[in-house]
Amino acid sequence: MTTVPRRALRAEVWIVLGLSLGQSAVYAVVSLLRKALSDAGVGGSTATLNPTRDTNAWLDLVLNLLSIGFALVPVALALYLLSADRRWDPTLPRVRERLGLLGDRPGHDVAWGALLAAVIGIPGLGVYFAGRALGVTADVVASDLSAHWWTVPVLVLSAVQNAVLEEVVVVGYLFTRLRQLRRGPVAIVVVAALLRGSYHLYQGVGQGLGNVAMGLLLGWFYLRTGRLWPLIVAHTILDVVAFVGYALLADTLGLR
Repeated sequence: MTTVPRRALRAEVWIVLGLSLGQSAVYAVVSLLRKALSDAGVGGSTATLNPTRDTNAWLDLVLNLLSIGFALVPVALALYLLSADRRWDPTLPRVRERLGLLGDRPGHDVAWGALLAAVIGIPGLGVYFAGRALGVTADVVASDLSAHWWTVPVLVLSAVQNAVLEEVVVVGYLFTRLRQLRRGPVAIVVVAALLRGSYHLYQGVGQGLGNVAMGLLLGWFYLRTGRLWPLIVAHTILDVVAFVGYALLADTLGLR
């Protein structure tokens, strides 16, 4: 048995994050600074999560599907790199088992995911509206897509993509690598939560802090259970409710 060199692991982590959510974090910080320096300030700014990409409906659909598909490439990269660990240590379990992605308890995973979504979602609304009142959170437009037959399916796919990307990379992959780099459990959870909060800063400081809290809860749950599916389910539910709910009710509620 041969262990993976720690220097190689550190370089790999920086590369994976630089190609994915670490890059998003840098852009989010710049976006927040830009909003803060604008005449409207953060509170008077807008953050659009699912924008219209073309005025032509079919091109808009194609561009949105391409965006969703390519956003999942870092997930494939992370899973591939984790699976390559078996070349160094053939006794390691397969990636699905290491990350808790087995399909042996679907009802259990969905139930826990729904509970986590409720625990996070309800206080999350309070954090958002408090941030808006304090002027530290932008006006978040969850969907700017025009009404088409494909709007809701695309929003659901976008929610799934967000959940898979964030939970696999920030929790499954990063937790595994930080353990291999001999970081303690508290440090791992905190680092991952801070990363999660940082790439949401384009929505404002309030949403950044709210996502740090979400990251701490999900990280603690993952350490206790070793199962990633409940996190993916919870994140998907939260985003589906936000994206689809906004698309269907924004006009009725006067949100746009």
